[in-house]
Amino acid sequence: MTFQPGMTSTLEGITVLEDLCWRRWNGVIADVWHAACAPGASGEYVSRNARLFVLLENEGAGFNVRSSPRGPDLPPPDGPTHISYVPAGVPLWSRTERPRRVRHLDLHFDVPTLSQRLGEELDAERLDTPNLMFFDERLFALAKLIAAECTSPEAHHDLYGDGLTLALFVDLMRLGRRMPSAQPKLAHWQLRRAQDFMEANALRNIRLQELAALTELSQSYFSRAFKAATGMPPYQWHMTARIRKVQELLRQNDLPLTEIALMAGFSDQAHFTRVFRRVAGTTPAAWRRAHRN
Repeated sequence: MTFQPGMTSTLEGITVLEDLCWRRWNGVIADVWHAACAPGASGEYVSRNARLFVLLENEGAGFNVRSSPRGPDLPPPDGPTHISYVPAGVPLWSRTERPRRVRHLDLHFDVPTLSQRLGEELDAERLDTPNLMFFDERLFALAKLIAAECTSPEAHHDLYGDGLTLALFVDLMRLGRRMPSAQPKLAHWQLRRAQDFMEANALRNIRLQELAALTELSQSYFSRAFKAATGMPPYQWHMTARIRKVQELLRQNDLPLTEIALMAGFSDQAHFTRVFRRVAGTTPAAWRRAHRN
């Protein structure tokens, strides 16, 4: 399903001056707004997705945000621009006492997609912690480039925006490089038990749950530890064992290939041929001709 940010807002005294400019990248949607605020203008905003608000331009000071509807204005950083990170589901209020025009960028984050792109689980506490009314030069520079991509009639390739938004998210979440940790390996008895079981049952489908139970491990742990010990995931090792059994059948008898395919648990001969070629480097028929006694 395509990512759709779930943003709701209630505005008073705020008028949008230009058509919304927006872009969609892998895991991020960016909106650029240009609005006029009347004296006493206010807004209430809440989104089901984490987002970043970047005030790009502010004609004069006085555009403030609050963490509660009647709470005090949060002190802005030096200068007219500021940034606020708002976690999913956290409401935010804005207010201005004097007339002004503002231009801002909203970045809506599809956290599962970004986590998948980064190849790691993200820190839930950091995702759930608001950071309002701050300024960061690197984030602001990236935000301006992203806003330019949204508004330019001659935008770059999508990979350019993908890179900018991911770089901003990495900086925002303060994600450092993780050194690869040593993967756990199976004990000798666990590896032997799993391999013997796969050899004995090579011609049938084996569930990962069966192998994990044999080694007294969880399925995810067993899968990682087996690959660390053998260099291949369990299903690949099992398929290699299955093809070895098939080669014995091909060498020792004249059964039709269709019958051997069914004996070996393949859905049809075409499936059998594709897998055999991938493992053995040739077709079953060619292998049989080359290896008959």
